[in-house]
Amino acid sequence: MRIALISEHASPLATIGGVDAGGQNVHVAALAVALAERGNEVTVYTRRTGPDQPDTVIMAPGVTVDHVAAGPPEPVPKDELLPYMPDFAAHLVRRWAAHPPDVAHAHFWMSGLATLRAAEAVGVPVVQTFHALGTVKRRWQGDSDTSPPQRQAAERQVGRQASAVIATCGDELRELVAMGVPDDRVGVVPCGVDLELFRPADPSTPCGDGVRPRVLSIGRLVPRKGVDTLVRAMRQVPDAELVIAGGDPYDDEGIRLRALAEAYGLTDRVRLIGSVARAEVPALMRSADVLVTVPWYEPFGIVPVEALACGVPVVASAVGGHLDTVSGCGLLVPPRRPRALSRVLRDVLSRPDLRAALSVAGPRRARARYGWPRVAAQTESVYRTLIGERAGHPAGSDGLAGSHGLAGSYGLAGSYGLPGSHGLPGSHTAGRLAVAGG
Repeated sequence: MRIALISEHASPLATIGGVDAGGQNVHVAALAVALAERGNEVTVYTRRTGPDQPDTVIMAPGVTVDHVAAGPPEPVPKDELLPYMPDFAAHLVRRWAAHPPDVAHAHFWMSGLATLRAAEAVGVPVVQTFHALGTVKRRWQGDSDTSPPQRQAAERQVGRQASAVIATCGDELRELVAMGVPDDRVGVVPCGVDLELFRPADPSTPCGDGVRPRVLSIGRLVPRKGVDTLVRAMRQVPDAELVIAGGDPYDDEGIRLRALAEAYGLTDRVRLIGSVARAEVPALMRSADVLVTVPWYEPFGIVPVEALACGVPVVASAVGGHLDTVSGCGLLVPPRRPRALSRVLRDVLSRPDLRAALSVAGPRRARARYGWPRVAAQTESVYRTLIGERAGHPAGSDGLAGSHGLAGSYGLAGSYGLPGSHGLPGSHTAGRLAVAGG
């Protein structure tokens, strides 16, 4: 199968950790490789961001990256890329005129706009993955949201016109249906994790001074990630150190976090170490007693899944994809609630039995649901269902058809309530939420 992956701002070749370089880059790169390993021919289309970038790059066997000339050949914030999408679409039309792909899979809403325009010209089915929704971003960020004003209307248009929409978690599926996306065209396929890289068995980086328990935060340094909530919580977690990895510790958010730590008298227990090479992330994770990720909202959240795969106890905010990934094998707390977070941290750091149970539950969950071969197979089945429908054949049993059209074997989130028994020791449940059916 010839597969086109369109990722206008998130190149699979980018260095991870910048403001616009994160989970989507990792997702597109890993999905492309996993699809190619299944015998497919994959081309990733992403915007040219440097004058010296070659037109095409062989990223892996069966995977080519096509650099699209759309806008200036330099880095441009993603929220400023919308005017260049017609040029992006025109490039796709030229590439596909003679050799169209069997399916085009757009990642992010602007990629969807460009892909739908090009696909209409050449007759290619379009699959859409949003990775984040403007309605949710505006809800949490309000006036600080820098998205173009057209974003929400454009997302509704893309969702309704795409042949199929892949949500990465049950919470996103509900948001899409509420936006008016036909529920028989929406399914859930999660993001994946490299289980060869993120695993519990390898040696770990030394744990600081070997005396203090280590709390770890990894991710981009942007306000919505809620790292300030964690810094505030550390006031009530005596003797533990906090290591904050990712981003530039000397940009605006890094400066704000260091000032906050200083104001609370935590400079000797809070360290910002900046970006960490991806190959070094698993060892850094395994050096921690607990990984904390408490964003205000999170479309999926790959960091906690990677930590789970490493056997590291995870405390996460009860939002978005965390409701699917962490519930039942980690601890969930309300976002922006430092006191609730500090209570859970004190509990997990004081209980070796709880940490041991979480260290077993995490890798089990990751292996069962989030390995890239499984995710690629689920994604490919969506493609084949669409191709079969276009050829006049009914969808086969290998698709994801279920109660929400394409959604099926991957459990959708159910009712919320206090957690019952998840095989974890003890009865401390304050501040935790669970999703039935996990």
